[in-house]
Amino acid sequence: MSGDSQGQVPAIDTLSGASTATGEPELDVRDEPPARCPYCDRPFRRARYESLHRGLEHRDRLSERERATVERAVREERAETRRFRLYALGVLVLLYFGLLIVAAFVV
Repeated sequence: MSGDSQGQVPAIDTLSGASTATGEPELDVRDEPPARCPYCDRPFRRARYESLHRGLEHRDRLSERERATVERAVREERAETRRFRLYALGVLVLLYFGLLIVAAFVV
């Protein structure tokens, strides 16, 4: 049973760029990436990703200010990676000892 057989209008997904009643497509603001590489025009979800890309792919074309931005992005990325690794290690240790305690009570 579809929505048409009961006299109901089916829902329209307006976020996917579907047309409205006026015939004009709605613009989805999520389509435009917040950052693009000025050298190769590659889109990125975050400005920090674009800075890391420029440091890896276009190192010889960077100015001193851009190099400083890349170094700051690399430091932030290292800090986040370290934090994630410590968190993952903590979860594994808790899981190990939790299973060890459960096994001690079961056996």
